[in-house]
Amino acid sequence: MVHLLVQAAGGALIGASAALLALGMGQIAGISSIWGESLRLHPGQFQWRLAFLAGLLLPAVLWGAQQPAVMLASNPVLIVAGLLVGIGTSWGSGCTSGHGVCGNANASPRSMLATVIFMLFAMLTVFLQDHGVLG
Repeated sequence: MVHLLVQAAGGALIGASAALLALGMGQIAGISSIWGESLRLHPGQFQWRLAFLAGLLLPAVLWGAQQPAVMLASNPVLIVAGLLVGIGTSWGSGCTSGHGVCGNANASPRSMLATVIFMLFAMLTVFLQDHGVLG
């Protein structure tokens, strides 16, 4: 029950942060774009991007520090998964947060299609993992 409440609160905070970023700064809360652009060090853009990214990581670090360590996959699987996510965000012109949260909220057909595709692949991955095909 606690996990459901935490997930609901997390979802509400993601939606609220995306709305505040769009209304307050006219920016889309796509994590891959925020991360990629933060590496370019545009004047006046770095601070808010760093604060946004820190706001994503800090709760995960604090929550994770209170939980027992669980390794869900081996390091090679995690590396391949990370590379595939990076390739997918490049090919799809955005990530799950950009398309799934912001793009769908703006009724973007491209984001709706991207969301369907990454959800199908997420389900396929879980199916393959549950049946021992992956790591």
